[in-house]
Amino acid sequence: MTDVDRQIARAGDLLDRTRAERQALTARRRQGVSVTRRLALAGTADLAIIVAAIAVGWFVPIGMGGALLVAALLAVVTAFLLFATLTPAVRVEQLTQVPLKALPAKTEQWLDTQRKLLPAPAQTLVDGIGVRLETLSPQLASLDEGEPVAIEVRKLIGEQLPELLKGYAKVPAPLRGVARNGKSPDAQLSDALRLIDEEIGQMSAQIAQGDLDSLETRGRFLEIKYRDEV
Repeated sequence: MTDVDRQIARAGDLLDRTRAERQALTARRRQGVSVTRRLALAGTADLAIIVAAIAVGWFVPIGMGGALLVAALLAVVTAFLLFATLTPAVRVEQLTQVPLKALPAKTEQWLDTQRKLLPAPAQTLVDGIGVRLETLSPQLASLDEGEPVAIEVRKLIGEQLPELLKGYAKVPAPLRGVARNGKSPDAQLSDALRLIDEEIGQMSAQIAQGDLDSLETRGRFLEIKYRDEV
């Protein structure tokens, strides 16, 4: 093995480790947010039950049986809020109707449901897109739905990204790794996701800089290309 080969191998190993660390960090961060929300809701609900029990106790003695009932109710509510699903599943058809400022969060929720259906490289890219969407979300709060830039953002993350994954899902599993016209559907999917990741990053940067005119002129960079190929 030559020195060049060793450098390439080391670079590949570093890239793999970086991607794995990024994926693990993203998963831990999402889990942390979810746990925090669940604990906050459980604490609020438990406090409301305790306050209600105290208020009732001022007028009607609840006795030992009432205390046990309150304790059981606290346990049931806490368990439900900690382990039950906090938000209903997002259907891809709903994304076109979601308000712009909520679109990144809803798209990310939908991506989470699709992640396990994708090959490992695409899962890593989807994790990265999820991070991009979280950054983009607060930036869209001040945009008007009718602005050209808002239309381009909606088109990218509310239409083109879901259509890309839907198109990939239609490919029979045994054929996803088979090259066609020089690339397999798996490779085409990763290329398209990488482009979307870069595009979201550029959109976010341009919105942050107030460069809306430049963003408006970007146009339809994906169009039918990847949907037809995958």
